[in-house]
Amino acid sequence: MHIQIQCCGIVLMLVLFYFYVRQKRISLYTQKAFWGVFWATFVCVVFDVLSIIVIQHRHEVSEPFAKFVAKTYLITLLAVAISALSYVCVDIYTNLDEYRKEMKKYWVLTILGAIGTYAAVLHYNYSADGAEVLYTYGPSVYVTYGVSLIFFVRVFYLIYKEKAKINPRRREAVCLWLVMWIGASQIQFMYTNLLIVGYAGAIGIMVLYLKLENPETNLDRKTGLFNSNALYQYAKELYAKEEDFSLLVIVFVNNAYKNIRLDRRAAVKMQIIEYLMKIPDAVTFKNAEDEYFVAFTNMGMAEKRIREICERFHDSWDEDKESVVWPHWLYLQHANIVNTAEHLLYLVRYVRQEEKEFFGTDFFNVGQEIVDKMRREHEVERLILEALEQDRVEVFYQPIFSTAEQRITSAEALVRIRDNEGNIVPPGMFIEIAEETGLIMKLGGVVFEKVCRFIKKYPLERYAMQYIEVNLSVIQCAYEHLAHDYIGVMEKYGIDAKYINLEITESASTNAKKTLIKNMEELMEYGVKFSLDDFGTGQSNLNYIVDMPVDIVKFDRTMINSYFENGKAKYVMEAAIHMIHGMNLEIVSEGIETAEQYQTMEDLGISHIQGYYFSKPLPEDEFLMFLEKNIAEVGA
Repeated sequence: MHIQIQCCGIVLMLVLFYFYVRQKRISLYTQKAFWGVFWATFVCVVFDVLSIIVIQHRHEVSEPFAKFVAKTYLITLLAVAISALSYVCVDIYTNLDEYRKEMKKYWVLTILGAIGTYAAVLHYNYSADGAEVLYTYGPSVYVTYGVSLIFFVRVFYLIYKEKAKINPRRREAVCLWLVMWIGASQIQFMYTNLLIVGYAGAIGIMVLYLKLENPETNLDRKTGLFNSNALYQYAKELYAKEEDFSLLVIVFVNNAYKNIRLDRRAAVKMQIIEYLMKIPDAVTFKNAEDEYFVAFTNMGMAEKRIREICERFHDSWDEDKESVVWPHWLYLQHANIVNTAEHLLYLVRYVRQEEKEFFGTDFFNVGQEIVDKMRREHEVERLILEALEQDRVEVFYQPIFSTAEQRITSAEALVRIRDNEGNIVPPGMFIEIAEETGLIMKLGGVVFEKVCRFIKKYPLERYAMQYIEVNLSVIQCAYEHLAHDYIGVMEKYGIDAKYINLEITESASTNAKKTLIKNMEELMEYGVKFSLDDFGTGQSNLNYIVDMPVDIVKFDRTMINSYFENGKAKYVMEAAIHMIHGMNLEIVSEGIETAEQYQTMEDLGISHIQGYYFSKPLPEDEFLMFLEKNIAEVGA
């Protein structure tokens, strides 16, 4: 029997071991599980060689000892099998207690298999002349292969059943490794003089190393720090162990290096990286080009180390004492205020994008209130998405009264969504979040299509209605293809564009103004009219009305309330009314709730009134009933 192939496998694994231990590594359960697979395979190959040597010299070392070594080799096959199972389970059972509970029954089976292997009979198969042992067989071998087969079947079953929980690369690598090993076993079974199982196991380890366990895959090549993948795996494991940790996020914003000469910045950045790499009691990660995470599992030392880091950044990084870097700091004293690595990374992104206070102060503490706010907004975002997917977006209509014709002549379309229980969600809960997340584009598109469908189904002239107003968000106004898309919807339902009035806000007119004007001109040419909504909020300026080709100006509720509460506001509003009338534009007063307010607005020459004085926003069926009642009253 020849051992050259097995020896090649041993050499290959020793080379892998050399490269592995020389690399900077982060301590993870998956790496520990890989070590288990590595050493089980290495010992298996070594005992494969040792058993061949001992069997060949069994007369010198004694027959019982030779069979003991041969059976020990069989036991190492069981060790490889259970280590493979453990390597897969470490992804599936992220909770340490669940993992140990699951593995406990397999270890019991392994021990029983080992006892059976040692207790059972082992035979040799000799060459034709009886001079050379070709292979071993008998009950001892069958017990080993039987238990190993159980483990391998279980591995493939878990890979198939729990594939969503297993790292896809790990799944692929383990399958390749086991297929190689099983294939080698079959070849060796058919050609007993080819002892390649041990070598196939070594090749399998090399596959695992190259595809998954090479420590370099967790390192940022530019800095040598652990990268974003290592950060995710590290945090994932800490959460699985339910271990609290502190996290300091260092963000190097654009002006962080403003005090450093351009020719010195690269050198200073490397000094900072070297410093971050050597922080005691901490693990440092580069998550993005401008973002570094420093994690502390030693909670008792975290506060001290963070103070030291901040103090170091207050000093110069150069001899001129002026090269001070000014990053922003985001600090989670307790990272367990969220419960997954995904939520942790999302929280950091959320604070950087949504919390204006983050850039208003050098050091920002992230507490439970921020997490609660993020979760509420995330829930609302999910609610909006579900409403869009499940057609729970509705259009309510608020009637608009014409003071000249003394009847309802138009209405404003307002978006509403329902929750899972069918209850209307207040617009104040979701509009702002829809705008921040960009979902307002989809909501706006759905509302416009439903309004067009409504006009098609219930022609407005039947109810003596002139048009329906539809709001455009700031994001929609900046969308290049808005006119093309909306014209397409109107053509789809075959409605006359004169029945559509689109409302823009002052803020919309200041963002991507050229795009907005282009869309407005194209839609106006098609027959659509425009209103300037919420005049009186923000930094109202009559120049907006001059610049924008609108037909109607809507006074915001705030402006109306100010008129009745503030003497100076009366003069401002009366002057605005006079100038707007001078431009031959119509005015709609929103938020009118009392007869006194209505009469005052009518006396001021306001042409249209909108508010609870006439009606609250109504769902489609109630709005139709309201219109029919209005026609009957006007006719009477």
